[in-house]
Amino acid sequence: MSTLILVRHGQATPFEADTDRLSPLGEVQARAVGDYLAESGLDPTDVISGPLVRQRESARLASEAAGGAWPDPATDPRLAEYDGDGLIRTLAPLLAAHDPGFDARLRAWEKGQHDPDRNRYLQRMLEPLAAAYLRGEVAHADVEPWTEFRARVHAFLRGLLAGPSGRTVVAFTSGGVIGVTVAAVLRAPDESALTLNWRVRNGSLTRLTYGAGRASLDSFNETAHLTEDLSSWR
Repeated sequence: MSTLILVRHGQATPFEADTDRLSPLGEVQARAVGDYLAESGLDPTDVISGPLVRQRESARLASEAAGGAWPDPATDPRLAEYDGDGLIRTLAPLLAAHDPGFDARLRAWEKGQHDPDRNRYLQRMLEPLAAAYLRGEVAHADVEPWTEFRARVHAFLRGLLAGPSGRTVVAFTSGGVIGVTVAAVLRAPDESALTLNWRVRNGSLTRLTYGAGRASLDSFNETAHLTEDLSSWR
């Protein structure tokens, strides 16, 4: 049997012009992951990250915190998150054009981007937008469709299941990828993938055991290694 530990990247910078980098808190969260896994005696055979900066930097910082004895992280493009920036910049105006209720939420988000409650405004807008994206109700050539996003995540999982046994894989990725992976293992519908996605905290661990072409979920969204001041969803 083999083990897969999915790590959500540290906190990024969703409210800034460059959304694909770690915040100072995100850097501390990534190091906390490495500290914790090293202290628990984990000796990974493989370290993988998605291609996004926040994913690769989380892998690098965690590896450093673990003492630098981990294998060099490999990059797998299938672990990239769905295009969140594309959803907001490209698909949100398309949905707002024919959905007055969503248009009101989008306007509230645009007005509240700099408020203390900006996360709440963003989540109230993002949930129906992501649901419409998942159902294929809004689409654009510049934004990867949900079906293609799901297919590449499933391809990553199938590749692991077909690989050699006895591996301990640590994969640094994002909430959407983790949601799709867990939903696939549980044979849950796509809507469950989004529900899981919203609950995945930065720097959390989700563990699976796999082998002989099958996978099972051992834990979801572990955060015991993160103190309260290191806790964040976004």
